[in-house]
Amino acid sequence: MSANSVNRRRILSLWLPRLPIDRIKRKLAQDIASQVETHEVDEPSGEVSALAGLSPPLRGRVGERGSHTHRPSGLPLSLALPRKGGGNPTANASPTNGLSGDLPSVVVAKDHNAILLHAIDEAAVRAGLSIGLPLANARAICPELTVYDADPAADLKTLNDIADWCDRFTPLVALDPPYGLFLDITGCAHLFGGERALLQIVTNALSRRGFAVSAAIAGTSIAARTLTRYASGQIIADGAEAEAVGPLPVSALGADAAVTTGLRRAGLKTIGDVASRAPHEISARFGADFTTLLGHALGRGDAPISPRKPLPDYIVEKRFPEPIATDTVIALTLSSLAKTLVAAMEKQGKGARQLEASFFRTDGKVAAIMVETGRPVTRPEMIDRLFRERFDALNDPLDPGFGFDLIRLAAGRTEIVVQQQRDLDTTVHDNDEISALIDRIAARIGGKRVVVHLPLESHIPERSALALPAQHHLAAASAAAWPERVIGEPPLRPLRLFERPEPIKVPFASVPDGPPHQFTWRRALHAVVRVEGPERIAMEWWKQDGAALTRDYFRVEDAEGQRFWIFRDGLYESELRDEQGKPVPANWYVHGLFA
Repeated sequence: MSANSVNRRRILSLWLPRLPIDRIKRKLAQDIASQVETHEVDEPSGEVSALAGLSPPLRGRVGERGSHTHRPSGLPLSLALPRKGGGNPTANASPTNGLSGDLPSVVVAKDHNAILLHAIDEAAVRAGLSIGLPLANARAICPELTVYDADPAADLKTLNDIADWCDRFTPLVALDPPYGLFLDITGCAHLFGGERALLQIVTNALSRRGFAVSAAIAGTSIAARTLTRYASGQIIADGAEAEAVGPLPVSALGADAAVTTGLRRAGLKTIGDVASRAPHEISARFGADFTTLLGHALGRGDAPISPRKPLPDYIVEKRFPEPIATDTVIALTLSSLAKTLVAAMEKQGKGARQLEASFFRTDGKVAAIMVETGRPVTRPEMIDRLFRERFDALNDPLDPGFGFDLIRLAAGRTEIVVQQQRDLDTTVHDNDEISALIDRIAARIGGKRVVVHLPLESHIPERSALALPAQHHLAAASAAAWPERVIGEPPLRPLRLFERPEPIKVPFASVPDGPPHQFTWRRALHAVVRVEGPERIAMEWWKQDGAALTRDYFRVEDAEGQRFWIFRDGLYESELRDEQGKPVPANWYVHGLFA
């Protein structure tokens, strides 16, 4: 087998045509199951009388009493792969059992003041309903119709949950709106027994959880997506896309309705009919975009998919034949993965700056924990320590549920490690310790809360320094040049500068430029005994359009020995006037505190 055949691009396309209605039915089934479990706990006799009190989905005609569309809340995704020894205990339960039986169910959405069918179940299809049909017509065809409101946000949440679950097969998972996914399985299908086995694993798992799913594998994403619409389960060899999609109708391409209608009017009913025409003829009539789409469906080139997450630089993972749930085993697994990851990076002379641990539960939920570092990490024990700090700081502890069957550790961002002299230079050791301390604190309370300040060229006090995350700007902060303090003189700026000046009450002050004799701040009265100032600071008129007022700053000390940095906002008479032109009192603020 040639290298080109081994490395050829392979795309698995998933399409969930009934995602809105399947999501709603699964949510209702979970609600019923939770109520049954609660009732069984309360009544050991086993008589499940609580089902009689459940409100059924909407039935009947529009306008009848109690006839309102039902809007269930969003549902968490719950998927499970088959396991030895019986697998998931609810895998064989029907998601619609006890809900509406064989009665048709639909999801409706408003479109141009018309209520149309947005999604339908299998029973509705058998009843002769179709997507896009007005609700009034649907009720005329099928009076006993269960109707739900569309919830695009909940549908997107469910699709993203499914995409998270698909990350266990490949890190390159892309959304194909509204109800599709692309999985780039190039070079990884053999890990699951081949392409056919992988396709069966994915579709069977989704089907068991109540989702109607169609899937296909091809060399281009457009070809695979086209096959999912009309030829589910197909695996097309590289270069055989044109032959596979040729018999399919032109609507399978997913082009605009106007283009599809125009093709049919021209007598081009199948993709093969369109492909038989010269490309310039198709472009002249239907545009270059459609010609490109057709070429991709026929396997003539392909546009790259857009993964939901960037591909990490390094990935290591461990799969378990039996799920694990104890903290000890999870910690040992993460430590082992850290050693493997560091060994892989060390071969390239790199260290990790961003690490993410992903925990895949057997029910399909995925938990991801991320940490960042100020310097490239090259030691497994440091990775362990950072994740321990992160786990201890979680508001919601990591819940293994029925256990994790896959744990993955990825280095999302790496850098080349620069070797430094460490035997004689104590500064290098100090910097390493400071950087490690910042990483541990950031892992516990968040990187944005650990900051350093860098000087800025601005005379405005609150703009003379910039607060930035310490993990990424520690070196710049160490080399920053701040204004030198005059020896023997008190500091010109307070040690603690407020992010926003706080207002104070000044009963009277010497005008036009005098300081206050006393002021009230935070309900406490401060009598001024010493004053230095004023220091006049004009605002940036070229940026403020004259809206900001000139400030007069004073360094004052009260009778208790506390020192404040206060200012009067605006110049008396020249800037502070009312609509009639009369002088008005100035507002005073405290901007900082001296040590």
